[in-house]
Amino acid sequence: MSERESMPYDVVIVGAGPAGLSAAIRLKQRAAETGGELSVCVLEKGSEVGAHILSGAVIDPRSLDELIPDWRDKGCPMAEVPVTENHHWVLTATKKRVLPEFLTPPFMHNKGTYTGSLGNLCRWLAGQAEELGVEIFPGFAAAEILFDEQGRVKGVATGDMGVARDGTHKGDYTPGLELHAKYTFFAEGVRGHLSKEVIRTFDLAKDAQPQVYGLGIKELWDIDPALHSPGRVIHTQGWPLGDDANGGSWLYHQANGQVSLGFVTWLNYTNPYLSPFHEMQKWKTHPEIAAILKGGKRVSYGARAINDGGLQSIPKLVFPGGALIGCSAGFLNVPRLKGTHGAMKSGMMAAEAAFDAVQAGREHDELAAYPQAFEASWLHKELSVVRNVVPLVKKFGDLIGSGLSGISMWMEHFGVKMPFTMKHHPDHESLWRKDLVKPPVYPKADGVLTFDRLSSVFLSNTNHEEDQPVHLTLRDPNVPIDYNLPMYDEPAQRYCPAGVYEVVGQDTGDPKFVINAQNCVHCKTCDIKDPTQNINWVVPEGGGGPNYPNM
Repeated sequence: MSERESMPYDVVIVGAGPAGLSAAIRLKQRAAETGGELSVCVLEKGSEVGAHILSGAVIDPRSLDELIPDWRDKGCPMAEVPVTENHHWVLTATKKRVLPEFLTPPFMHNKGTYTGSLGNLCRWLAGQAEELGVEIFPGFAAAEILFDEQGRVKGVATGDMGVARDGTHKGDYTPGLELHAKYTFFAEGVRGHLSKEVIRTFDLAKDAQPQVYGLGIKELWDIDPALHSPGRVIHTQGWPLGDDANGGSWLYHQANGQVSLGFVTWLNYTNPYLSPFHEMQKWKTHPEIAAILKGGKRVSYGARAINDGGLQSIPKLVFPGGALIGCSAGFLNVPRLKGTHGAMKSGMMAAEAAFDAVQAGREHDELAAYPQAFEASWLHKELSVVRNVVPLVKKFGDLIGSGLSGISMWMEHFGVKMPFTMKHHPDHESLWRKDLVKPPVYPKADGVLTFDRLSSVFLSNTNHEEDQPVHLTLRDPNVPIDYNLPMYDEPAQRYCPAGVYEVVGQDTGDPKFVINAQNCVHCKTCDIKDPTQNINWVVPEGGGGPNYPNM
């Protein structure tokens, strides 16, 4: 194999999402403030910055105000639509009950927030970073962590390009590039491939609760202008999910006559026949939702897992040679359905710690100042207030759990700290046997309001080089047919929102597990929900995956 070339930097950041870009910007800001030099590189596996970014999104601008105070005057696309209305509906099959805003604490009211495309915000942040001298390399997937002789992280290597599915080198083969750094930040988002390895290698989660997740499935619609109200925000809970699942939805009126709508299914559900994709399609048939979409057209589709664990599931943030930032660590505020401001703040705090360390001549040690800053920050306080919300709903169900979590949030808001922090259980352990449940009934796709998975994946602009190693790897190839099929009717066929997994040949008595890796939208649900943790998601060739234009 050709020897890999290497490039040295002060800080290498894996992932050009809000956390990674905020860290890069803050590092360069500090260098400019002190008249010093600092080399910063950001790797992005998507074909461009924003290609793999998906969020609702309603943004709390607190971190953006701290990072770039004049962002509203600098052409930032997020400034276009301030939130003007905030609604919360509890749905039954045909009705809605409006939850009055005064029943929820003030931090739930979306006052002063903005709604728009998180992908476009990241593109704008990338421009700000490049103006400061940050080097950003889209289309390059960090595929390997590099360690020095003492076992400290010394950087990452990008994946080889031009490798055939059988492992041979094609004519356009190019070996990966090593990027060496004094400190490496992992900002890969939820369930990052390398972040998992870092957490495992340094046992960073030993004092944390298991991380738990939800799957968010999103569509963008152009709707009838008469039905569009820029800045209107709607959240729902309840129907169509039953007693064996939790979750909720959003519908945000954004710029250009579009609405962002989506459905989150918490991945602790018990029925192996439940399909998060079809729950989302069924939700759109509710009279209140269908009325908003009437006469509209779906223009985009995507899916992504989100961290639901909260404060108690955040692992140790630092290790020799680097840090976890953003959703690689899990700073989402679940009740608020907001994680961008937390991700950005985490990147900024890590950047401050790394800058001071480099200026002091340090490298490859632990940035202890970062977790110290987090524990003293407004972000830690915000997450502490809501730390029991998710486990209360999971333990007591949607109705009673929501009521108890509301009481908990009000008490914490008024400074009455609950004397306990509830625990989590891993999502992959929750499924019941197939003979103990009844399959849900889902409407047939009509191609107008509801759709099938393959036509949806088409709208995500997903593409992978077909002749490359499959990036959805099985630790034991026999498990899907020998264990998952008889026990759970192989749930990967249903939890994947992109139709990646199939079981074929059952009618002839010769079932085979098929992986359509070309369809993968990088949501990470399979890596999370597979009951035996047999599926391991690794990065494909750089530039592969979805290409979200406005998500």
